[in-house]
Amino acid sequence: MSMEWYDMIAQRNGGYKGRALYTLEGNSAEDIFEEWLIKLLPQYTSVLDAGCGHGEFTLKMSEYTDHIIGFDNSEEMIKIAQNSLHSSTITNVEFVCISTKEKMPFEDKQFGLIYDRRGPTSIIEHGRLLQKGGVMIGIHTDITKVRERLERNAFKVIKIEEYNEALMIFSDEKEFAIFLSDIPGNPDYTQPEYREQLEVKLKENQVDGRIAVRECKYIWQAIRS
Repeated sequence: MSMEWYDMIAQRNGGYKGRALYTLEGNSAEDIFEEWLIKLLPQYTSVLDAGCGHGEFTLKMSEYTDHIIGFDNSEEMIKIAQNSLHSSTITNVEFVCISTKEKMPFEDKQFGLIYDRRGPTSIIEHGRLLQKGGVMIGIHTDITKVRERLERNAFKVIKIEEYNEALMIFSDEKEFAIFLSDIPGNPDYTQPEYREQLEVKLKENQVDGRIAVRECKYIWQAIRS
């Protein structure tokens, strides 16, 4: 997805976050990932958040480690993140606007831990940033590129776990359409011209007579050899 799309989402939604209202049933992979990360963070003094978005999660995790740098390639996301940082009392976080498609402005072996919460899997190509024995952990909806990149860059995979039990339950089709519209690459399903496609999506996402989307995500962890 283009940087322009993420800039638009930042301006429209106030950050990289959804607008739809829904009820979550079951254990969310997002919550499990956060629990894993909170256990890891105190072991490292220098941490990188790959694809930090508007920085809300970065600031939340700053409580558990000495220093975190969050980066994103969207200028608008980083503006929101920096404003949030400046409005807080947090002193151990930095935000920078950079891309994994370029040489990243960090030293070799600068970080003990890199986490990738639905961010760019291309961060795996920058293994030089991790200390020997350093950990990279992530959560994504597709694991194919993650596996390929970990193997190509000589990472030792510790674990890859799939989570598909949680359900997002939507009260009506309006909230469901908003949810779909906030997914990268999707059109605005709230508009009349996409009504036919929305009807198809509604039929595909029915669970016990309710509009529901099953959360399917992978959590992975690897060590730099």
